[in-house]
Amino acid sequence: MHGSAAANNRDARPFKNMPPKKTLGDFTTDRRVLVLIAMALVVGTGGAFAAWLLIKLIALVTNLVWLGRISTAFVAMGDVPRTPWMALAPCLGGLAVGLMARFGSEKIRGHGIPEAIEAILIGGSRMSPKVAILKPLSSAISIGTGGPFGAEGPIIMTGGAIGSLFAQFFHLSAAERKTLLVAGAAAGMTAIFGTPIAAVLLAVELLLFEWKPRSFIPVAVSAGVSISWRPMLFQAGPLFPTSFQLTLPWYGLLICAGVGVAAGLQSGLLTALLYKLEDAFERLPIHWMWWPALGGLVVGIGGLIEPRALGVGYDVIGDLLSGHILAQAVAAILLVKAGIWLVALSSGTSGGVLAPLLILGGALGWLIGLLLPGEPGAWALLGMAAMMGGTMRAPLTGALFALELTGDVHMLTPLLAATVAAYAVTVLLLPRSILTEKIARRGQHVTREYGIDPFELTRASDIMVRAVDTLPADMALDQAAAFFGASENGRQCYPVVEPNGRLVGAASRADALRWQAEGRHPAATLNDAVSDASIPVAHPDDVVGRVADLMIAANVGRVPIVDPESGVLVGLIARKDLLRLRSASSSLEHDRRAYFGRATPLPLERRQPTGPN
Repeated sequence: MHGSAAANNRDARPFKNMPPKKTLGDFTTDRRVLVLIAMALVVGTGGAFAAWLLIKLIALVTNLVWLGRISTAFVAMGDVPRTPWMALAPCLGGLAVGLMARFGSEKIRGHGIPEAIEAILIGGSRMSPKVAILKPLSSAISIGTGGPFGAEGPIIMTGGAIGSLFAQFFHLSAAERKTLLVAGAAAGMTAIFGTPIAAVLLAVELLLFEWKPRSFIPVAVSAGVSISWRPMLFQAGPLFPTSFQLTLPWYGLLICAGVGVAAGLQSGLLTALLYKLEDAFERLPIHWMWWPALGGLVVGIGGLIEPRALGVGYDVIGDLLSGHILAQAVAAILLVKAGIWLVALSSGTSGGVLAPLLILGGALGWLIGLLLPGEPGAWALLGMAAMMGGTMRAPLTGALFALELTGDVHMLTPLLAATVAAYAVTVLLLPRSILTEKIARRGQHVTREYGIDPFELTRASDIMVRAVDTLPADMALDQAAAFFGASENGRQCYPVVEPNGRLVGAASRADALRWQAEGRHPAATLNDAVSDASIPVAHPDDVVGRVADLMIAANVGRVPIVDPESGVLVGLIARKDLLRLRSASSSLEHDRRAYFGRATPLPLERRQPTGPN
């Protein structure tokens, strides 16, 4: 096969490992998303019922431990008498959790969200059935015996486990399993708090590590299914319905931002203290199995000082928002809750962080609100949202969560001001959040800044080298061997083209040595030697990401760019061209110049290079 026929065959026949060419558009989502939507209906139902079961388990353990009765009715820890049992029960609960982690699964330790993130990033979004069972059980024991935690972290992990386990019954990719894992997590959070929009935003800001219709739509469907089940399982409407009449002066948003700054500083302090205490536990000369029991002892002592600091504390959140609480009680809850929560969480017991964050941020906002116009409850709400948004580095989630939690839409703008201010403080104070620091300590790096991939934004024609050194197809093999043997020809591989510029193939130094070893006739031409070889080619309109995929699939450092109609070689892209694109993209962040007045030109080495490869 020679000449144009060989080239036409080559252009029509892809490299055997060549990734399929995508139809370019705004999104990459295809009909596969319909399968994920159908699966999300099942996962959303499972997450909602798992949340109901966890709440009932917590209530059952609470009634058994503190009142000695079999019931799933809510128990306010402020009504529990202060006896020596209050100091002992959390210690025994911590011991039980430690034993379950030691002999069951170590993944039940902690508040659940870092473990879900870790499963997504490095575990292929696969979670075990053991975790799905032991996590809610251990959390029910920990919280029911007085642990100062919330149920949302464990249910996020449990709902995620349900989604992951369901996905593992089908032939799905890791990205599709991730979608269903996060769908289960969002369903669990929605069922407990009645906040479907905030749950979806939490998925985007914290768990998905992308914003694609392929993942966003099924997660939203799952949250929608969960909120539909909620009236039957829990209650209809907001969890803490309020209606604040907060009239602010023209500078009122600055006051709201000030509350956010205070919450951000509080968040940074608590995060730093948490990991200092965790380091202290690491230095203890005893096995980590015993740490939750030690943490539980501190929790019990704190309960003797202020019983309302124990347990989930949803009644405390309600009192902060309604204002039915005294300043002295708020201060006591703030100090005691912060102390026992830090110690208990750093000991590695099982429980969530969201409810404690709401209480701590709400208590601070309530106290600050005593000096500000309006009801203290309104400022408590701002403190809750700011604490959540700053600590979890999810400001939109924090604002929408508080809005859905209360149903007070008039507070949206103040909430946004507070959460963004807290977010700004925490990202400047600490390089990692309370959620990702634990993952980083395990040797994993997490980045949560999302942007458009320049490889998917740039066409091959924008970076390809147009003046390409080539070899003629009619070059004899002995001439080719002599050419590659010359020291001044330093490149390892050259495209081979016909006189009209049509690409025939590629010849490398290794090819020349092989031809000599095979004893091929020296008068044979490159066209005879390379026309049957299949090489990856790209077209000028292909995005650079596809070119990079071709390099990986074919294990080559260069990809010829050919005209899709004629097969004529029009350019070439090498690995260093990809690196130049990366450098040009980075310069958009770091090169600063003024365009009015006296502008300073970019240094020569920072300009995007062009010219021959």
